[in-house]
Amino acid sequence: MGTYIPNSIKEQQEMLKIIGKQSMEELFIHIPNEVKLNRPFYLPEGQSEMEVRRKITAMAGRNIVFTSIFRGCGAYNHYIPAIVKQVTSKEEFVTAYTPYQAEISQGILQSIFEYQTMICELTGMDVSNASVYDGATAAAEAVIMCKERKRRKAVISQTVNPETIETIRTYCQGTGLEVVIAPAKDGRTDIEQLNSLVDEDTACVLIQQPNYFGQLEETELIGSMVKNRGVKYIASCNPISLGVLKTPAEYGADIAVGEGQPLGIPLSFGGPYLGFMAATKELMRKLPGRIVGETKDAKGERAFVLTLQAREQHIRREKASSNICSNQALCAMTAAVYLSTMGKKGLEQAAVLSMSKAHYLANRLEELEGYRLVYSGEYFNEFVTTCKGNVDNILLALKERGYLGGYPLKGQYEGQLLWCATEVNTKEEIDSLITILKEVESL
Repeated sequence: MGTYIPNSIKEQQEMLKIIGKQSMEELFIHIPNEVKLNRPFYLPEGQSEMEVRRKITAMAGRNIVFTSIFRGCGAYNHYIPAIVKQVTSKEEFVTAYTPYQAEISQGILQSIFEYQTMICELTGMDVSNASVYDGATAAAEAVIMCKERKRRKAVISQTVNPETIETIRTYCQGTGLEVVIAPAKDGRTDIEQLNSLVDEDTACVLIQQPNYFGQLEETELIGSMVKNRGVKYIASCNPISLGVLKTPAEYGADIAVGEGQPLGIPLSFGGPYLGFMAATKELMRKLPGRIVGETKDAKGERAFVLTLQAREQHIRREKASSNICSNQALCAMTAAVYLSTMGKKGLEQAAVLSMSKAHYLANRLEELEGYRLVYSGEYFNEFVTTCKGNVDNILLALKERGYLGGYPLKGQYEGQLLWCATEVNTKEEIDSLITILKEVESL
């Protein structure tokens, strides 16, 4: 990180001399003494590189690394080609900072532009940003985008990830937006109930595809119903599924959002992850955060700049429609490198394999007594089953063998497991999982 070494004392003195100051104290003399700290920061003594490495290694040793993962629920274990890390770990790209100065940021700006282009191709939308922290935040920002003076109700399907729903509720506090939940029926959005909830006060409807239970929603039917009422349609998508499923644009969505973690970003506790967000041309000026545009410089050559961003997002915060002013350049670039590496065929193959592995897993589970698919609808790579015996004991037995089992659902779904498979799960792993479950069953 050579270019991040701070300036020396000598360089600081030279800069002070140029602006006519003798010391740092004189530079900040306008700050009242009563607000200054006037004492040293309390910081522990520094440690050597060897001591720091030993401490960090001990902390990392507390992590549980599973050899086989059969859980998704919003974060997925996909194969990441080696070139993704090789490219994104270059010093020039290791920053999430906003590239305000286009003259010296053409590389970062182009990487964001390429990411935006790929997200638009993936979703079928017209414009994308590169600023959203995660999928739940993207969904909440999309809901806020749809608010109008006479439309202040957001209808969210009960089949959306509960954490996303909670994030939306948090964002809508204080905005005057009412959040209404459309109930589920047989693992999918209840179309009749949804239709009854949509009225002249409704600003938007948000559907997740595939949904929290892994089921495929009737997105086209919902789209036609919503659009005929003048209501904005938001689709929250698994980006890998778009390798085989219809794009949000094809079923009439106005905004497409989702968690970008499956696009080359490894699983980690707490992130950083990436929320992707794209919209139709009509809504592009309402998109929060950063948008990079392509233009020409004074010499007529291709150049990139930040564009279409309302200044009140930064200097008139009381009038801002979003509090996102940061950037997700590194994670966005990771997604762009992953998509470039995979290509259309690679993404489709990852999606097909994920779907086929999940169906093989479901068929093998149903061979066991007490494990039955809860919902009969079509699914992508996640599904819910019943479970024989104590869920915690079963998951513990799997954990002891290095297997992360399905996610235990809560509340009214207590006793059910949400399973997931991706292209990295082998037939041998799935068969071994079934063997372990049989052993647990016999105890």
